[in-house]
Amino acid sequence: MKQGMRRGTGIHGGARTGIRAAVAAGLALVTVATVGGCAFGRPRVTVPSSFPSPTFSSGYDPSDPTPSYEPTFSPSPTQETYDPDGRSDVRGSGCDFSDSLRQFTYTVSITNPSMNDSFSYDMAVNWMKAKPADGKAYGLHERSITVGPGDTETYTAKYTVNQSSIGRFWFTCEITRAHKSRM
Repeated sequence: MKQGMRRGTGIHGGARTGIRAAVAAGLALVTVATVGGCAFGRPRVTVPSSFPSPTFSSGYDPSDPTPSYEPTFSPSPTQETYDPDGRSDVRGSGCDFSDSLRQFTYTVSITNPSMNDSFSYDMAVNWMKAKPADGKAYGLHERSITVGPGDTETYTAKYTVNQSSIGRFWFTCEITRAHKSRM
């Protein structure tokens, strides 16, 4: 890189030096007067009374402290989320007892809402005492069943009573477990 040095560039002569001094003094005077507030008078602006006075708003309302931005999170696009309690996917119908077979039956339908994944459902059906409803079960049926994407599987849960003679009784059918896991 070349570096140059200027030599002998000053101006000699009295007329130009005096003009420069006068311009510099004038600029200094205007600067001091402006900074000091003594320069030119400010124009008077009259605001009509029909205009509202200006207000400042930061957008924050102390009576509503909720944030204006709440981040949202979505699952990975490659895998759906699901609730492992699959009882909302299950329907039961035909709660019955056969005197001749001494057997409880209950038809269970499982619909897999996912269009992408198969799920295994670990099922439990209880036939519960209804009068008095004391939380005791007459019988339990357990089964695991796999349901494909968007499919519905139906099966009949059964429980056979070991007594040869059963009197009159009241019962209800309950799906007590439908644990769901991805296959």
